[in-house]
Amino acid sequence: MSNQVYITKISKFLPNEPVLNEEMETVLGMVSGKPSRSKNIILRQNGIKKRYYVINKEGTVKYSNAEITANAVKELENQGFSLNDLEVLSCGTSIADQLLPSHASMVHGKIKTKPVEIFSPSGVCCAGMHALKYAYINVLAGQSKNAVCTGSEVISTLLKADKFNKEAECLKRIEENPILAFEKDFLRWMLSDGAGAMLLQDKPNSNGLSLRIEWLETISFANEHEACMYAGAEKNGTGDLKGWKELDPEIWLEKSIFSVKQDVKLLDKNVVGLGIKKLAEILKKYKVNQQTEVDYFLPHLSSMFFKQKVYDELVANGIEIPAEKWFTNLTDVGNVGAASIYLMLEELFNSGRLKKGNRILILVPESGRFSYAYTYLTVV
Repeated sequence: MSNQVYITKISKFLPNEPVLNEEMETVLGMVSGKPSRSKNIILRQNGIKKRYYVINKEGTVKYSNAEITANAVKELENQGFSLNDLEVLSCGTSIADQLLPSHASMVHGKIKTKPVEIFSPSGVCCAGMHALKYAYINVLAGQSKNAVCTGSEVISTLLKADKFNKEAECLKRIEENPILAFEKDFLRWMLSDGAGAMLLQDKPNSNGLSLRIEWLETISFANEHEACMYAGAEKNGTGDLKGWKELDPEIWLEKSIFSVKQDVKLLDKNVVGLGIKKLAEILKKYKVNQQTEVDYFLPHLSSMFFKQKVYDELVANGIEIPAEKWFTNLTDVGNVGAASIYLMLEELFNSGRLKKGNRILILVPESGRFSYAYTYLTVV
């Protein structure tokens, strides 16, 4: 197919003022009024210095997920694209504001354009990449001349202490010194809020740079592995999930069923190896020499803890990418799930560092049940 697709504009919206490490429990609160026992250890490992929440420092929720996503989309208009010309809106997020309607439907309602085609992929960190792929395929097939895709997260409202206090009270009846289960407390200090948006078109910008999408691949290993990161369910001893609809409403509070949980042992064992082995296969498939044909490598890292592990795995698979080619802004914006790659690419795209002919390799792992997304871009 001779059609080509270009990312011509990238925008972001980060809510409120940045929250520093020492301010986190002031905003999120302390479970049972006690400081977290694991917070400092987790923050030391993940390397994140600041992040953004829709909750301001006075404790008020200022934005919904749909609102921050709509604000990122509207920023594309401030960059010169008229939303009246929008043809497709594809919005990825881990957890929308509601079960129904879809996230893209709510975002469309906020930006109030003409009627457009919408799409809402499900998932965790790869949801933003799935949104990108739908937009990409739509333009590539000639179905539309443009599409806007987004990645966004609002997780802070699920991380507030009041979401866990009922569980802590129940545990107090069993143990003298209850502690919030690590798989829940772990993520309270890992995740944050934000949104990014990209405009895809069938022609590059007439002035300035664009990013031509050379290829985009996604893969799931759910056939081989049980769920690692989940919400709205309880995991049993066999690794199966029992969804919230099957559980008594009393259990929803007593076990913080709607909190986001992470099986850290599964994460550490699988997330890097699976993704890098597949990356090696994809680079071979497209005959990309990572030494000479990758100028920037953008890996979505949930934690700086994984940076060395990713590098070591690249070396082990014969696809070493030197550290000077890596680009990440995790320490400054936090782990924003489906929005993270949008925020990385937005910063690089608008940094003035890119030059015609530069090539960008992107890797996005998702620990939900181990999915991965990869794409290769050329600066034109």
